[in-house]
Amino acid sequence: MGESKLAGQFFDAAIGLLEKVRDEEAASVAAAGAAIAEAVASGGRLFAFGAGHSSLAAQDVVYRAGGLALMNLLAVPGAVGVDVMPATLGSALERVDGLASAVLDSSPARAGDVLVIISLSGRNALPVEMAMNARALGLTVIGVTSVAYATETRSRHVSGTYLKDHCDIVLDSKIAVGDAELTHEAIEAPFAPASTVVTSALMQAMMAAAVEELVARGVEPPLLRSGNVDGGHEWNGRVMTEYGDRVFYRH
Repeated sequence: MGESKLAGQFFDAAIGLLEKVRDEEAASVAAAGAAIAEAVASGGRLFAFGAGHSSLAAQDVVYRAGGLALMNLLAVPGAVGVDVMPATLGSALERVDGLASAVLDSSPARAGDVLVIISLSGRNALPVEMAMNARALGLTVIGVTSVAYATETRSRHVSGTYLKDHCDIVLDSKIAVGDAELTHEAIEAPFAPASTVVTSALMQAMMAAAVEELVARGVEPPLLRSGNVDGGHEWNGRVMTEYGDRVFYRH
């Protein structure tokens, strides 16, 4: 079997996007890392939220070997992934007004915490309302989104605004509207989305920036280690004990 031309094209597209966000979003990534470090150092808590496939990048930084133990998933029932049946219900819930406020009001999130909201389009009611309400509660909101959607699509929120309009810091994933990197003359629909690759990379870069900032402040980053490495369980037990009141996925 020879190499796949299209597979190679996808890698090239993904690498190109990664280089683009590395170069163009460096200042925003550093600012997001600094905001996370400030929350860790000052007793704040960390939350990540994403609906549908955007939740993949949120889950990627929660309870993760090599990640900060303090990052918690802010889950919206039925909107976290494709496990809900039918899968189309998750998409419908993203457009429901009032759902974000109900979730936030019943969550442990409070003023001084950081909430990372991931939404590729940033146009649906759920992420927009989540950002608006979180800021009203005094949280620092970091948005990870494709800013292009704000000029090429219409908002589905009653305000006509997008996620990017309600964030303290915005990380632009640079993903083109439609989230498909490849086309083929024999196929009408474009294919091969790269948003998960790029968004997850932005999230991990942001966490790396936070670790760097914590070290600069003389604060030991509360990192988790792999349970498959000797001593990993003991290390994680110590971190969980020390920061237990700020880790919500254990209760």
